[in-house]
Amino acid sequence: MIKKKSVKLIIFPGYFLPHIGGLETHIDELSKFLSKDSKFNITIFAPNIPNAKKREIIHKNVEVIRYPAFEIVSNYPFPKFWNYGFWKVFIKLYSREFNVVMTRTRFFSNTALGLFFAKFRLKRIKLIHGEHGSGFVKVESKFTNLVSFVYDKTMGKIVFLCADKIIAVSSVVEKFIKKDFVKNKKIAVIRRGIDFTKYEKIKPNKEILKKNKGKIIITTVTRLYKWKGVINLIKAFKSLPSTIRKKCVLIIGGYGEDFERIKKETSLFLDKEIFLTGELSFNEAAALMKASDIYVHSSYSGGGQSSSLLVGMYCKCAIVASPHEGAKETLQGNDCGILLKNNSPKEIARGINDLVKNKKLREKYANNSHNLLITKYNWRDVVEKYDKLISDILEK
Repeated sequence: MIKKKSVKLIIFPGYFLPHIGGLETHIDELSKFLSKDSKFNITIFAPNIPNAKKREIIHKNVEVIRYPAFEIVSNYPFPKFWNYGFWKVFIKLYSREFNVVMTRTRFFSNTALGLFFAKFRLKRIKLIHGEHGSGFVKVESKFTNLVSFVYDKTMGKIVFLCADKIIAVSSVVEKFIKKDFVKNKKIAVIRRGIDFTKYEKIKPNKEILKKNKGKIIITTVTRLYKWKGVINLIKAFKSLPSTIRKKCVLIIGGYGEDFERIKKETSLFLDKEIFLTGELSFNEAAALMKASDIYVHSSYSGGGQSSSLLVGMYCKCAIVASPHEGAKETLQGNDCGILLKNNSPKEIARGINDLVKNKKLREKYANNSHNLLITKYNWRDVVEKYDKLISDILEK
């Protein structure tokens, strides 16, 4: 372990706060807890979407620099290379000394920028790539999916080949990397932690509890994109027997490109048995989860580790989950939720039905979920693994 020698780390995430998402909170919390060790000096270089401060200190020894960018399509930022402001900040950054470059998720343009920053120079910098995806991009546009696939199999593969070390956020991500990109490289699996201090003081949403008194509150909080499977959740809820539905409400938190399609799918149930909140802040999302009895994770394969699922578990929700986005390895054998065979409406309906009928089981799973998060998803343990990995790579 490096004890006194300073480690200057620069991170290139696809997005960063105030943009909302699991990757954004992952990088924020990783930098927060890693920088508690004074040897770390961390810079986060990210697209300025949505518009925020161009430069700020967010934690001790953690600086964020945001560059001019735009979205080619929803959720895919791209640098404004024609903008003088971009080159001014990038060239200035290029002249600074760093020990390690870290990129996160292969298909973001900022990852390619991080690869360039690390390797296209006289004295190359060690590159660590953290991968959060376990499948190829799936959106409504077939053209976008095709372009993303071609980019993945070329630029994405180059990132994996050039990285000095690869980190997967779950075992399913590790399998995906080895199957579709690099078979012979050693990959470290380091799961994310949860910053308990962000959520422990948040109270359950009183308005939701009051409005739905006597009801079983079923919730999901996610970006509303196709691969999150929210349409399947709605179909599942609508298919429940009326005697079960009368005991419940379904609250869908979040926003995304599928919002209008999801709104249409709720049809006559909207604002009666199914409610859409729109975009939520982290605190609002946690307050909703803390007011809920059941959290449903309905995703298709593709993601690495669902942050919302983990927060729902911390907030003492009984879990109904498809096996995707790390849910299988989180739930399997831990007696803290119903792990579904897949994310079909029929399977989701089965899981919800079983929990609605069994209050004792809901309470058992809720408590077990919370305890699992406390013991196995502590950032202190996660940071120790990152510290060792960074130390090892610098000693080579």
